[in-house]
Amino acid sequence: MAHLLGGESLRLSFPTKLVFESVTVGINEGDRIGIVGRNGDGKSSLLAMLAGRLEPTAGRVTTRGGTRIGVLDQRDTLDSARTVAESIVGSTPEHEWAGDPKIRDVITGLVTDLPWDGLIGELSGGQRRRVALAALLVGDDDVLFLDEPTNHLDVEAITWLAAHLRRRWGVNAGGLLVVTHDRWFLDEVCTATWEVHDGIVEPFEGGYAAYILQRVERDRMSAASESKRQNLMRKELAWLRRGAPARTAKPKFRIDAANQLIADEPPARNSVELAQMATSRLGKDVVDLVDVSVSYGDKQVLKDVTWLIGPGERTGILGVNGAGKSTLLALVTGDLQPTTGRVKRGKTVKFATLTQQLAELEDIASDRVSEVIAQYRTSYVAGGKEMTPGQLLERLGFTSAQLSTLVKDLSGGQRRRLQLLLILLDEPNVLILDEPSNDLDTDMLAAMEDLLDSWPGTLLVVSHDRYLLERVTDQQYALLDGEFRNVPGGVDQYLEILKARPVTGKSSVTTTGKSSAAAPSSSAESRTARKELGAVERKLTKTSDQITALHATMAAHDLEDFTGLTALNDQLKALQAEVTTLEERWMTLAHLAD
Repeated sequence: MAHLLGGESLRLSFPTKLVFESVTVGINEGDRIGIVGRNGDGKSSLLAMLAGRLEPTAGRVTTRGGTRIGVLDQRDTLDSARTVAESIVGSTPEHEWAGDPKIRDVITGLVTDLPWDGLIGELSGGQRRRVALAALLVGDDDVLFLDEPTNHLDVEAITWLAAHLRRRWGVNAGGLLVVTHDRWFLDEVCTATWEVHDGIVEPFEGGYAAYILQRVERDRMSAASESKRQNLMRKELAWLRRGAPARTAKPKFRIDAANQLIADEPPARNSVELAQMATSRLGKDVVDLVDVSVSYGDKQVLKDVTWLIGPGERTGILGVNGAGKSTLLALVTGDLQPTTGRVKRGKTVKFATLTQQLAELEDIASDRVSEVIAQYRTSYVAGGKEMTPGQLLERLGFTSAQLSTLVKDLSGGQRRRLQLLLILLDEPNVLILDEPSNDLDTDMLAAMEDLLDSWPGTLLVVSHDRYLLERVTDQQYALLDGEFRNVPGGVDQYLEILKARPVTGKSSVTTTGKSSAAAPSSSAESRTARKELGAVERKLTKTSDQITALHATMAAHDLEDFTGLTALNDQLKALQAEVTTLEERWMTLAHLAD
């Protein structure tokens, strides 16, 4: 594989902090690399250095001649005075961009619902983010740097983006680096993972699930001081193995090794025990919505919704932006009255909402963390163990030194964690999470999920993070055209429903581009694709079996025979590369066979 760019002996320091000491990394054609790590450890800084936007204190970044680099920042850099069309395709004539299948695919996937001639300044933050992403993807860059690309995207757009990146950046087709807390996205897109921690960049093979496995193996061999982190990762791995991601046909990591590691790991939640605890605290009645409708003027947002919420229920709510999710939650809490229908709430219900705005921390911004938690009770039961608020803070990533920090001086992620802790210490029995993954890194998301596993109340979650949604909830409902319906198949079924829905309105993009992008393949092409698809699936199964057998051979091999182990490892890498190629071909054929 051809080398595209790299960093050699990179050092980055600021007056009060050393971020990287001596980091050497490289990106080759075909690399799709996810970058994970704690907030503040330097993920975005590493991206900026490699992209040439931040000068390292020492070391150098080298780029192969002619390599084109595209960058998606977290900050909004769009010109508010330009139109959507100008921002995406510039001055390119319509017949040129409309005839380009790549550009049509991007427009259809991200901005087909936006006014093509509308001004950027009139769009919401999420819409501006989609335009910025579309403007980047229509280009011909060899290397893409994406910093939190899924921010402000709904589940449907995130799914499209993952599929698009897999198609565009396949084997020997440029390089991709992505910083994101969306673990499902990491697993779907990335073939390698870099963990940024303690001033170094540690590489791992595979996406998020494979990274977790290797990290557990690494932690198991490390000193006893890593035991807390190891136990948390074991629990995360246990859910990965038992949950929805492990039920897919796509091989994610070494199944046998994972089974051995989690053999004694209990399920993430004892749903029977939690339901019993919730019933004793809540009683039998929580909230009943019966034939509820909500209208704003002539616009009906919800129609004839019936939802009987039980004690200990853990429900995820899906829906596109503007579908009415916030309206539904306002009905549940009593902040909004229905236009028609009735809402009944149990007498013992105590609501708490983890909002996106952090408004509840404004009044205590000048207090120290220790002073804030001292106002609450001295103990809390989590996972059957009694813990002090300080111990809970430690479980959520705070150090003892940070207890004396002012609330206003905390980072966004730290304030988010403190917000969750204060809510739990207030002992609600119905907890509503509105986009709880904002500002949290993957480690802190795992810690929050671990804490919620032992929480016995009723949990309602609105999130575009499908990993978190499937991780902490037991059932999912979707808002579709004002109707509220159960989706037993979870996010995958929801996306299938969206895909099958008829188009109810005209696209704001020109008809030429729209119709061309949506043109189906011929029946002959579909038959050929289906035939080859079966052959690829059989070869994938055979290659995966070979990889399993090779793992068993390596496990039984003499550990002192380095030459033999090296040869076996080379065989393993060749088989894994073949699997990646087959998976890419499978994705292409599956699209043609539809």
